[in-house]
Amino acid sequence: MSGQLSLFSVEDDAPAVIDVEGLLLGGGALVRRAEAVRVSVLVDSGWRADSLLDALARRGLGGELSTPVDGRCSVRSAFSARLLDLSRRWTAGATIRVPAGFRLTPPGLRLWAVAGGYADHGGYVLRLGVTDEQLWVAAGAALAAAGVPGAFLGTRAGGPAYRVVGTRRLARLREMVGRAPEDCDDGNWPIRSGSPESRV
Repeated sequence: MSGQLSLFSVEDDAPAVIDVEGLLLGGGALVRRAEAVRVSVLVDSGWRADSLLDALARRGLGGELSTPVDGRCSVRSAFSARLLDLSRRWTAGATIRVPAGFRLTPPGLRLWAVAGGYADHGGYVLRLGVTDEQLWVAAGAALAAAGVPGAFLGTRAGGPAYRVVGTRRLARLREMVGRAPEDCDDGNWPIRSGSPESRV
């Protein structure tokens, strides 16, 4: 992807079902029942859950929360035939895998950040699914292709995750994900310290 992105372009784009691919990079799961599919992801805070429920609703996928367990809850879409094509492309048997030709879009990256991104001393970290090892390398390649390459963090370094560092890369990341969701504190969103950026 090349060229300049408007800071607000990701919110202005028309929501699309394909955007939920970002959740799959961040540990999301797909469940198929007959001719319908559900996408779900575990989150650790209320603002993440609220933002994802809104995102799913805006894409016509419904949404609900499971009962919280160990401080986390599952945000789930309704079962929908609109997710069948995505499921066919992202699964091989019972395994989730990144399809050939996959490109990470700004809305997809935003949903990944909402589900499990946070700032740390070194930059901005995007968490991966703990058991999704087959996705880890492909997720890193997708980040690099989008212009925000990250350094892989293994489990001993607090991962699995990718950390994006550097002024230019973080600026690019901020452009891609747009403004912070409502109630998200700055420590969980890639914005400059003291930035006057408004919230949505």
